[in-house]
Amino acid sequence: MRFLRRSSTKAEADSTSTAADGAESSADTSLPKGYTPGKGRPTPKRREAEGKRRGPVAPPPRTTREAIRRSRELRKQNPVTKEERRAAARERRERMLAGDERYLLPRDRGPVKAYVRDLVDSRRNVLGLFMPLAIIVFITLLIPSLVVQQCATLLTTVMLLGMIVEGYLNGRRIVKAVRAKFPKEQIRGASLGWYAFVRASQLRKLRVPKPRVKPGDRVD
Repeated sequence: MRFLRRSSTKAEADSTSTAADGAESSADTSLPKGYTPGKGRPTPKRREAEGKRRGPVAPPPRTTREAIRRSRELRKQNPVTKEERRAAARERRERMLAGDERYLLPRDRGPVKAYVRDLVDSRRNVLGLFMPLAIIVFITLLIPSLVVQQCATLLTTVMLLGMIVEGYLNGRRIVKAVRAKFPKEQIRGASLGWYAFVRASQLRKLRVPKPRVKPGDRVD
């Protein structure tokens, strides 16, 4: 009896597979020629596929040492020649001098800082003599003459007092003008006044970014 049951079960399985094959062949013949069966799932986007190939994104570096180590590894993976680095640094320097917002330091970005620079550059300031005055003082210290050193000290004291007064007055004037032009901006008077003071104390040719206006030009 067991043999008969096994043979009957096998015959039923064979008949079932034969019927399935016949159904598949009939379905294939009934489908159009250019038909492509669906995959049963949506096609992944390109960004998702690239993310799966690249793997998970590494977390940001926790320490400066780790950041330096990662930058070295990236340099090894993508070696750059010395000429290419120099060309990139030269381009960044030129863009920074031209006032391109993308290459400026965070302290120089924004329309408020640009307006402050224009206000400072549109006038000749006594503060602009700060660096030449420092060089003169250093030279007079090398001269073994008490009279020359006393005169230089007196001149330096007077000019420093004049620079401080001018810087304070310019800071108040510039902060007032900025608040009038940008009423919706949150203006910090001390920070903006110091920024104008530092800008005015630099030689005109050494200012970064370069001045956009000439002395005497009107800044609206």
